[in-house]
Amino acid sequence: MDRTIFSLLTLAAFGILVSRSFQWHKFVARNSALVSFLAFALLSVAWSDFPLATFKKWFRDAGIYMAVLVVLSDPRPLEAVRTVLRRVSYLLIPLSILLVKYYPGLGKTFSPWGGQEYTGVSTSKNMLGALCLVSGIFFFWDTITSWHEWKKKRVRRVILVNIAFIGMTLWLLNMSESKTATLCLGIGCLMIAVAHCKFGRRHPGWIKTLAPASFLLYLILTLGFGMGAQLSQAVGRSGDMSDRSQIWEAALSVPINPILGTGYQSFWISPQRVQRVWASLNGDNVMEAHDGYLETYLELGLVGLFLLCTFLIATYRKICKQLKPVTALGSLSLGLWTLLLFYNVSEASFEADLLLVTFLLATISAPERALNRAPAVRPVDLDFAEPPANTEIVGQGWQGAERT
Repeated sequence: MDRTIFSLLTLAAFGILVSRSFQWHKFVARNSALVSFLAFALLSVAWSDFPLATFKKWFRDAGIYMAVLVVLSDPRPLEAVRTVLRRVSYLLIPLSILLVKYYPGLGKTFSPWGGQEYTGVSTSKNMLGALCLVSGIFFFWDTITSWHEWKKKRVRRVILVNIAFIGMTLWLLNMSESKTATLCLGIGCLMIAVAHCKFGRRHPGWIKTLAPASFLLYLILTLGFGMGAQLSQAVGRSGDMSDRSQIWEAALSVPINPILGTGYQSFWISPQRVQRVWASLNGDNVMEAHDGYLETYLELGLVGLFLLCTFLIATYRKICKQLKPVTALGSLSLGLWTLLLFYNVSEASFEADLLLVTFLLATISAPERALNRAPAVRPVDLDFAEPPANTEIVGQGWQGAERT
């Protein structure tokens, strides 16, 4: 049933794009790094131990990418992104609170590693943390970008709702005890605030350097000076990052093709590989590497890891163009890009999950024609037509401000 419903939704998304005359060649040209990564992931079906399962997983994710393009091909993409993220948060955050407080049989679960965990509408505390991360950074960004119009009555109401949902999100985040999501939410909100402050507007070059420099500093401290344990303890975790270092060692001990990997999302569907990892962990039944970069290496090898880094670099170059001057979507992209780098150090989120989808909504470049198609306007005789109010006289005719 899941496969049938998802296939129908994928076909519906494709049909919408066709009806909007979506220009695929322009999309490929503007997002060549992303397309190259997805093409290599599809090519990995050839060397996967489970080619049919690998193709099914790729096709499922391709449907999610098409759903993202449906949002971005809207005539008003920024408002479409706001609407999607707002409705998702309006639905899932209150429903998670309802399940956690009043239906514990559905909102809680038991984990052999952490005992009782709050999950809300998700299936694990880390997924609930990712939901809170997306919701928190959206409402913070929406409040920051709307604050200059706070004197308007409608805007004040929106800001009050945003603040209420920020409080609900923080409560859920505290219940989930997801340290990674909490830390990354702070990092993302900080980047958005810095981008919109006076210093950020006057010195966009400093903002462009801050995000990659902070992550590079983290890599130097952890890999170069071996301070990973100290940094982990500083954010309230154990020195081994809640046993993640053991999982990384166990996953790396499994023999794979280091150049091509095991196939797109195929590492954990092999019983032999999974049993070897579990044996190294004394029976702990883990099913993910808890590191997005390591997960990519295990599935697509060094080639896939290189294409992923190329995509991140190409995306950041696009973001930098939106920071001088800073735009609303540019600041959201900057915050999401920064937290995505840090989030994937201890969680795997380079697959088509909620966090990556939100990142794609803010950073993918859609063709201009698909975005700016104006509705058909009834032709008028400009020599006799009276210009409406609040218009600008242009040449021999007039151009309505609303149409502009």
